Amino acid sequence: MISFRSNLTRTLLVASSLGLSLAAVAEADTKIAVVDTQRAIMETEEGMRAQATLKRMFDNKQRELDKKQEDLQKERENIEKQRTVLSAEALQKRVDGWQREMAALQSIFLDYNKEIQKRQGELTQPVFQRTLAVIRRVATTEGYDIVVDKQAVPYVRGDLELTDKVIQLVNGGGGSDEAKKGKDAPKAPAAPAAPAAPAAPKH
Repeated sequence: MISFRSNLTRTLLVASSLGLSLAAVAEADTKIAVVDTQRAIMETEEGMRAQATLKRMFDNKQRELDKKQEDLQKERENIEKQRTVLSAEALQKRVDGWQREMAALQSIFLDYNKEIQKRQGELTQPVFQRTLAVIRRVATTEGYDIVVDKQAVPYVRGDLELTDKVIQLVNGGGGSDEAKKGKDAPKAPAAPAAPAAPAAPKH
């Protein structure tokens, strides 16, 4: 399954603009809730469909790139084994060819990663906006002054977390109207970085 790295602002809603510490908030008797925003987005029905769609779209391409990377790794190992029997000119020619192929593969990886990011944004931005709209609605209707992203705190008491409730509300169609009005909503989490290419052979 494709994993998603969170580029979300670590504190949401009021907390993100006030910059208050949780200790100061507690002293002020402020009502706090916590949401695992990344999980809330990706475990909604639409979020899971987006992941499945991305996986189907890119599995074949990923296998192709993995195979090319494996072939280049084997070629590098072959060059290493033959470096003592090849002439300096022949060795240099093999190394130069390998490096050109490696550079081409790295370029393909970058293009591949950009395409993943683009498609992920197209697929997840709607549910991302609806999730934030639901968080705002819950905060307003239930009197929470601050909703903090769970990843921003090392510990949270279980009864303060609203993640499951947010997921249920989004799945039930909550946040649709608010999301359409949110012109300045944050962008959805970015896709993972492209796979690392193998190291060049030693000269």
